[in-house]
Amino acid sequence: MGALPVFRWRLAPDGYATRRQLRARGLRPGGQDVAAQLERPRRRGPLVAYLYRIDLAKPVRPMTPAKRAALAKANAARRICPNCRTDAGYCIPRSLGMCVPCAYPDDEQRAA
Repeated sequence: MGALPVFRWRLAPDGYATRRQLRARGLRPGGQDVAAQLERPRRRGPLVAYLYRIDLAKPVRPMTPAKRAALAKANAARRICPNCRTDAGYCIPRSLGMCVPCAYPDDEQRAA
């Protein structure tokens, strides 16, 4: 395969889209290779976004009941504090690894 066509930011021709743009249209790349790339210049090196051809994109697969149940279970698990085993009411921050009251118990005592 030859070199990919490179376009400047916001100057890609019609018929190309990023993964997010495809998803917004209800499409997915569907196994096709990257067709082109966008480059946005900056001091540290260009930001790159990969583009896919819209005419080769396939529809997004529908959510099955099993997938929906698995996703609900995974999201519920993110809310359970591993320290106190209670539902925090929000997704536990990965940086803390536990709910805020367990991570900062001294703040709870001062507030009381």
